[in-house]
Amino acid sequence: MADPASYRPQAGEIPTTPGVYRFRDPHGRVIYVGKAKNLRSRLNSYFANPAGLLPKTHAMVHAASSVEWTMVGSELESLQLEYTWIKEFKPRFNVVFRDDKTYPYLAVSMGEKLPRVQVMRGERRKGTRYFGPYTAGAIRETMDTLLRVFPVRSCSPGVLKRAQASGRPCLLGYIDKCSAPCVGRVTAEEHRAIAEDFCSFMGGEAKRFITRLEKDMGAAVAELDYERAARLRDDIIALRKVFERNAVVLSEDTDADVFALHDDDLEASVQVFHVRGGRVRGQRGWVVEKVEDATTPELIEHLLQQVYGEDSDNQGRIPREVLVPEIPSNHHELLEWLGGLRGAKVDIRVPQRGDKAALMSTVRENAEQALKLHKVRRAGDITVRSQALQELQEALELPVPLLRIECYDISHVQGTNVVASMVVVEDGLPKKADYRKFSITGAAATDDTAAMHDVLTRRFRHYLQDKSAQLPKSGEVPNPGVGEPPSSSDDAALTGAKARFAYPPNLVVVDGGQPQVNAAARALAELGIDDVYVVGLAKRLEEVWLPDSDFPVILPRTSQGLYLLQRIRDEAHRFAITFHRQKRGKAMTVSALDGVPGLGEAKRKALVAHFGSLKKIKAATALELTAAKGIGPALAEAVVSHLAAAGASGEAAPAVNMTTGEILET
Repeated sequence: MADPASYRPQAGEIPTTPGVYRFRDPHGRVIYVGKAKNLRSRLNSYFANPAGLLPKTHAMVHAASSVEWTMVGSELESLQLEYTWIKEFKPRFNVVFRDDKTYPYLAVSMGEKLPRVQVMRGERRKGTRYFGPYTAGAIRETMDTLLRVFPVRSCSPGVLKRAQASGRPCLLGYIDKCSAPCVGRVTAEEHRAIAEDFCSFMGGEAKRFITRLEKDMGAAVAELDYERAARLRDDIIALRKVFERNAVVLSEDTDADVFALHDDDLEASVQVFHVRGGRVRGQRGWVVEKVEDATTPELIEHLLQQVYGEDSDNQGRIPREVLVPEIPSNHHELLEWLGGLRGAKVDIRVPQRGDKAALMSTVRENAEQALKLHKVRRAGDITVRSQALQELQEALELPVPLLRIECYDISHVQGTNVVASMVVVEDGLPKKADYRKFSITGAAATDDTAAMHDVLTRRFRHYLQDKSAQLPKSGEVPNPGVGEPPSSSDDAALTGAKARFAYPPNLVVVDGGQPQVNAAARALAELGIDDVYVVGLAKRLEEVWLPDSDFPVILPRTSQGLYLLQRIRDEAHRFAITFHRQKRGKAMTVSALDGVPGLGEAKRKALVAHFGSLKKIKAATALELTAAKGIGPALAEAVVSHLAAAGASGEAAPAVNMTTGEILET
């Protein structure tokens, strides 16, 4: 842990203006982002008496090795820049709200020529209107019910193209749940009008459509058209079913998001009810670890930043009212920021009495229940993972906790298509974003130990290069103190794939016994790395080998530490095998005819079909080759020259039937 005094800036160097500051760790990663009305006052509070800081703040300043700041023109700008940097760097000591599940939305792609209704998750798309969020079961039922009244296209682009090409609609067109614009039953303009009606109904104008259908049903009865009246009656029932599914909780002109929070010393649970037209249209929830010492107003400020700042298309998504349990910090700046995103005034209020206060109480009960459920579900997982990591650390007699473990495996078939995998586990959980694949060629592909040495050398050489590029030179203080934030290129290495790749593990696990372990340890020693520990897990007896050790470490068969090593090893093996099969599959399609200038796949197939085998193609003259379809004199000469050169160099690549996969005679 670093001493905060070692990187404390001089008080006179820090401006007294508003700004945003960042703490970085020894590897150059941003671990905390904060804002301040007065940068000097705020930063001095971290260094004046580090021993008196709250535990999590104390851990942050001792994990950091440098601090830098950027001045801005106003508190609103500091709010915007803080949110941008938290989203970009994802600092470990900042509160980051993440959904406890990915909520689906009902989306209508109004930007397409033929709008499509579908259930969507993830990032929002331009030109698409969203309704929700909903639970997965409710949204499918709602969509299925509404399509009988508003038969909007819901098929994929591939199904649409096939229907247009064949002139026949898909099944939904036959059962009247699609108006079939693909085959001209309705025009594109008529179909867009149906989609607009769908959006209007979902937007809260249900009574208008129900009243219209009731009038149409009465007219059909007057005309004795009972079949049409029965269909309209069923449509009215369907619309009422969807409309009444959401209980009325507030007046019909109320559009609001109601947030409530329940927390303890370690975690906080947040729930929000989305009220549109007085009805609860959706619900979302988060459980977040309180990694920074934040008050409730500060938590609410971060929450609103992240909930409404995650998408650029916020018009219609941010309601007129945002109801919260306490007024957030930087209240006026938040109002200005949210108003700019919405394009209209936004009101942030704490309900004191009446229906809104009663609804807030209900949302708070949901938040309390969500936190209890989260703790029950996580208790077993956390206990087992902690036990496994502690057992492993004690069995291997390692001086550091195993926060990050990397495992490597080599895969090949008789020395061909040699590949390696790197899988990563942090806090006992896989971190798939950091998985890596390696292709191994040349002398390193001769045996497993050479391959392991090559892979570890390449991986940690990148780490050393990025480490030297990220750290400031000796004597420099990384305090820009300028009015403009650093350019994105300055931080690209810290936020992209290289930054994740460069982050070093506490333990390296290799799949194999003593030879593989010694090869890995030798690679680290040659690079001068002495703070990363290496072990190997041999498959035969599940023995754990240490470098330069004559005897393995035997973990009990019921050890959680051994289970963890086995899971990591099996995951590395699976990842390596998958990559090896992909590479081998590509190699199997290589032909001696590949690389001939001007000879594409169609002409290559024509040659093989005409002559029957690569052997006969090699024996043919340029004149004989022109007998094949599409082969002219110049191309025939090119084929003869290429095959002659390949034969002279000793190449013996097999020809493969691209349809059956059969290796053809050579």
